[in-house]
Amino acid sequence: MNQTKTLLIIVAMTGLLVWIGGMVGGRSGMVLALAIGLVLNGVSYFFSDKIVLASYGAQPVSQAEAPELYAIVANLAQRAGLPIPRIAIIPDETPNAFATGRDPEHAVVAVTEGILRILSRPQLEAVLGHELGHVKHRDILIGSLAAVLAQAIMFLSRFAGFFGARDEEGRSNPIAGIAIMILGPLAAILLQMAVSRSREYLADDYSAHLTGRPDLLASALERLESCNRQQPMEHSEPASAHMMIVNPLSGGGLMSLFSTHPPMAVRVARLRQMPIEAR
Repeated sequence: MNQTKTLLIIVAMTGLLVWIGGMVGGRSGMVLALAIGLVLNGVSYFFSDKIVLASYGAQPVSQAEAPELYAIVANLAQRAGLPIPRIAIIPDETPNAFATGRDPEHAVVAVTEGILRILSRPQLEAVLGHELGHVKHRDILIGSLAAVLAQAIMFLSRFAGFFGARDEEGRSNPIAGIAIMILGPLAAILLQMAVSRSREYLADDYSAHLTGRPDLLASALERLESCNRQQPMEHSEPASAHMMIVNPLSGGGLMSLFSTHPPMAVRVARLRQMPIEAR
């Protein structure tokens, strides 16, 4: 169900991008909009992992430098039938983790120094199982595509706001342009958030089955969210917030509509309803 939902959302975002391009420049605008999306996605496909790791100051570590962390990741990767991903540590005391890379062969799992300090080994194993779920499902590629489409939609929406949209006869319609400038980015953000939320549920489920201990992931998530509320990550990037296992950005109320993550209470409740599996 989540896989189908994600595909439909990506299709909807592509359709929205092409429609806005058509409103701005007719058929040629539609073609140009699609071309912009493809170019941006190509750049994201090859360089998104390097960009996000650099933005957080993540430092790659070897087996000799982090033997316990490496052993956990290697064991989980073997169970999952995945190549052992590269490992990086972020010099930040706020506990969090994410995975990046365009496919399992180019994957990187990054954790903060803070998460290594506060979680027990079984809890950390559950968190890393979640991140390997993202690798297994190629979620980073999907997330990058959604982010690129959203950025392209926002760009064309602003263009429509400045220069106006065009009606079927090719005449400029400034009111329609303003409406697109407001509603286009809003729709793009909501669709992008829906993609991220779907992938978080899938990764939670994957960790639960990979480790057999959904209760440990539930307790780890509760602790991580509490710590992130008390000590938000100073250098968190909104563009990559959806990659983290818990949202590093603060905000409640209306802002929760735009959260990259499902409500924590729902995630925890789902996990606690799953059976513990013997390993």
